[in-house]
Amino acid sequence: MSDAPASILLIDDHPLLRQGIKQLIDMEDDMQVAGEASNGPDGIQRAVELEPDLILLDLNMPEMNGIEVLKKLREQGVASRIIIFTVSDHEDDVVDALRAGADGYLLKDMEPEDMIAQLQQAAVGKMVISDRLTALLAQALRSQKPQQSSRPDFDSLTPREKDILRLIAEGLSNKMIGRKLDISDGTVKVHVKHLLKKLNLRSRVEVAVWAVEEGLHKA
Repeated sequence: MSDAPASILLIDDHPLLRQGIKQLIDMEDDMQVAGEASNGPDGIQRAVELEPDLILLDLNMPEMNGIEVLKKLREQGVASRIIIFTVSDHEDDVVDALRAGADGYLLKDMEPEDMIAQLQQAAVGKMVISDRLTALLAQALRSQKPQQSSRPDFDSLTPREKDILRLIAEGLSNKMIGRKLDISDGTVKVHVKHLLKKLNLRSRVEVAVWAVEEGLHKA
């Protein structure tokens, strides 16, 4: 992270919650709240205006829910890291959010210090998921592909693909992977496509969950 604090946009329809999060973030030197919005349409407008490093997005809001807001933000090319922040631990919500382009999924009942730690991880490009959702997410993804009898084979990957898989497991975007390995975004995309095919997995999220289960993210 650069010396400048990471800018954060809060999109949540509960003013007390926004105030509480803002107070927590204001105590940190490496993050600052750049703006707030109480609904989806205003949140989208503020995101386009501010181009924050990080967006903390509520899932259940009137008018537009968090998934709809998330899709609109990605359609409009908003490159901010987007973290869903919600009370819902339903597996469908978690999977839908991550497949719609979320960079993380955190539950509102987490301890304040844990939330700050997760936001700091998200701000430097890591995927963040509340601990108790990891097993649920892995089970949900497995249940959606019961026809798969063989487990992914890490050894089938080239050394470069293994490097990229580990960085995906850390939650890094293609752009950040490219920067770290000194290759283009396009080259990263090609490698990701190949490793997904070899591992018989359908998405980066499945790769990340499998890699965490196998302990490859610590390799």
